[in-house]
Amino acid sequence: MRGGPRLITIPRMIRDKSAKKKPAEAAKGEKRVVAVTRPSFRRERALIKRGIWPIAGCDEAGRGPLAGPVVAAAVVLDPNRIPKGIDDSKRLTAERREELFEEICATSAFSVAVASPARIDRDNILRASLWALARAVHALPEMPKHVFVDGRDKLATPCDCDAVIGGDGLVVSIAAASIIAKVTRDRLMSALALDCPGYGFEQHKGYAVPEHLAALDRLGPSTHHRSFFAPVVAARLKHFPTPVEPDLFTVDPESEAAASAAA
Repeated sequence: MRGGPRLITIPRMIRDKSAKKKPAEAAKGEKRVVAVTRPSFRRERALIKRGIWPIAGCDEAGRGPLAGPVVAAAVVLDPNRIPKGIDDSKRLTAERREELFEEICATSAFSVAVASPARIDRDNILRASLWALARAVHALPEMPKHVFVDGRDKLATPCDCDAVIGGDGLVVSIAAASIIAKVTRDRLMSALALDCPGYGFEQHKGYAVPEHLAALDRLGPSTHHRSFFAPVVAARLKHFPTPVEPDLFTVDPESEAAASAAA
């Protein structure tokens, strides 16, 4: 893959063979180098050699937050115009994601699908995510012949599908989709912040950070929160307590007296 491996330095634990020092006693300051490779086009290229094309990569953003939609993306990269530096969106800065978003959109076929909080409430987060991923594939300008999707679950698509665990760090088409999904969702959450001020959606994008939990406790859930996520349930019960159901086996003295008088 273009760009080559990146080098990350991490502390090295040095063991004195004669004294057999414990890790806590190891010398500090010395480092070793570990290569972290970027996602490659190797799997896509192998399929292209067999005459299989188009090939899409799929990923989603937003399974973990307490608010907002899940956003899924499907991307078909142009083998001759793959933007440099594509990586798992979580490894990139927000500024670099924005740059790559524009480059991917300009050089690739892509589509986006959204699963709303209402669908998440109805179907659960896993099913809603898989639904959005499949919908993104179907929304591509041309149905791919093969799909790579991040995770354990294959998609309900008419083409072949490979689920790749950790795929956004291995398959460049999936990594490209992760960038499209992440940037799109971040922009959506910033727009929702204008509709529901006070929650800080523009900052934390709906994730369960302390600032969001505090706002949720203070303001109660908004229409954009996922009803069955535990912190949302707790906030709803605080602000909108469930009314006490009447006990059908308890006799109201006043009603009993009135009934006796009428008889």
